Amino acid sequence: MSRPRSQAEYLARLVPPSVAGLNRRSLLAGAAGTGALLGTGLLAGCGGSDSDSGAGSKTVSLGSNASDPTPKDVLAKVTAGFQSSSGIQVAVNTVDHNTFQENINNYLQGKPDDVFTWFAGYRMRFFAAKGLAGDVSDVWGKLSGYSDAFKKASTGDDGKQYFVPMSYYPWAVFYRKSVWQQHGYQVPKTLDDLNTLGAQMKKDGLNPIAFADKDGWPAMGTFDILNLRINGYQFHVDLMAGKEAWTSDKVKKVFDTWAGLLPLHQPDALGRTWQEAAQSLQQKKSGMYLLGLFVAQQFNNDEQDDIDFFTFPEVDSTIGAKALDAPIDGYMMARKPKSEANAKKLLEYIGGVDAANITVKNDPGTLVANTGADTSGYTALKKKAAELVGSATEIAQFLDRDTRPDFASTVIIPALQQFIKNPKDIGGLLTSVENQKKSIFTS
Repeated sequence: MSRPRSQAEYLARLVPPSVAGLNRRSLLAGAAGTGALLGTGLLAGCGGSDSDSGAGSKTVSLGSNASDPTPKDVLAKVTAGFQSSSGIQVAVNTVDHNTFQENINNYLQGKPDDVFTWFAGYRMRFFAAKGLAGDVSDVWGKLSGYSDAFKKASTGDDGKQYFVPMSYYPWAVFYRKSVWQQHGYQVPKTLDDLNTLGAQMKKDGLNPIAFADKDGWPAMGTFDILNLRINGYQFHVDLMAGKEAWTSDKVKKVFDTWAGLLPLHQPDALGRTWQEAAQSLQQKKSGMYLLGLFVAQQFNNDEQDDIDFFTFPEVDSTIGAKALDAPIDGYMMARKPKSEANAKKLLEYIGGVDAANITVKNDPGTLVANTGADTSGYTALKKKAAELVGSATEIAQFLDRDTRPDFASTVIIPALQQFIKNPKDIGGLLTSVENQKKSIFTS
């Protein structure tokens, strides 16, 4: 394929008009400023032909969505460790995180890399069921240090494993200890407490809650936690699976509650990335931020001890505040990798203790899944995060991982952005979502 003259032209070639999703407009926006989309990049596909066995090869390709500096650096160190121990060279093809997700279906149906980054839970099972991922059950036979919960999260509907977990992180409300000590803020236990705290932060000249949704997915975390707190875990899971109606009073209550909280959120969220919102917390301009533990990546090393968090407060005392989002990140294998043997060797290394130890040392924003890792170097923040996940009664994977990818991208992202822009017509919005859900889940 000849090299396109611009990133816009490149994406236009890759995404035909018939592709469902946020389509070219959002893809182009999501890829703005990304220098990863090269002619040999991931979306072009680096896998071999179906007849290419890769026998005797000393290379393996890895498609990565780790485009932010910290995770990109961690992956580089992990693959360097694998190369050193195995003698197999790893060609890492990094693509902007959002662009990777939005193009994953086309990518996997083309000639994907041998191994690729992806997520546990529904989104893994979805592609495994479609025959777009390789069975790695034999790799699991060589792994140790994983709980039954992690193995379950890596297992497809057919009982085989298609995923190797690397790291996970809880979503919680983060804040700077020094800011809270300065103003005498206390951790809110209920929604009323949160509203009172937010009002005081406004008086003190802070944005109470840092907020961003330019990339479409961060607002899903707010929806998830409100639905978990208001309606409970099982309703949330059933709603994501298409079994409950978005027009129900239960869902309307979630959006009504959210609408009441929006005045506490940082304004103009649709023009801001999560990194920019995190930097407002880092710069002490915002009082708190509901996000994943990876928020720590936006803080300097000497600021890590100043970060703390609390789980989102209780809304309904009969439901409590024990459920949370704690997504699992890891790796999958293409259905027909150019070198299956090398791909499985890489996955075995990624799932081992050495790779976990490299991650512990280099990424302040994630927790490693392998319990055999040396976690003595965990910061106080990471230790507390691990304890939070350990104490959770139910763990969700995150909205766009717990439902169909096409529903998350084509319906939920624009719906949540529309709500943020205009929270007054909740009924009309949810009727639209429900109608589209019926069409997608029955297709």
